[in-house]
Amino acid sequence: MNYEFNAPDKVMVGVRGEVGARLFLLQARQGRRLVILKCEKLQLAALAQWISQVLDDMGRPGHLPEDLALEPEYEVDFSVGDIAIAVDEERDVIEVTFESLDETDDTATLTLTKEWAGALAIAITRLVEAGRPPCPLCGGPLDPRGHDCPRTNGHRAPVR
Repeated sequence: MNYEFNAPDKVMVGVRGEVGARLFLLQARQGRRLVILKCEKLQLAALAQWISQVLDDMGRPGHLPEDLALEPEYEVDFSVGDIAIAVDEERDVIEVTFESLDETDDTATLTLTKEWAGALAIAITRLVEAGRPPCPLCGGPLDPRGHDCPRTNGHRAPVR
């Protein structure tokens, strides 16, 4: 199934679950249509970084939407595999296409204004930073129960 959102009313991002076992979700609503995508943390982090770089070139957005909280229902439509991003300079929008990780042909395309794209990048960055802190040696996430850092090669106690 192909989900096309040419002018989404709302784009939302959030997590379900505890730190270390979070489910990252991205939702888009246009009218009565809603798509819910399961994403990986690193996919969303890369998307936010790319959007921020593109917005530097496109110019400063206007007032950013503030409510990007997930809607209560969250039955996932599909898990995201590849993400393709394009800039339409004539319309001054960013098009983001999410492709299904499964062997289905599911895709979701969101056409975002600079304002929605900027708000989404900020919301994603806040979610990512709210997770487990990175290990100062290997960059992997520090677990509250300890961390077996590969950089210590088993010769030191786990970094806490």
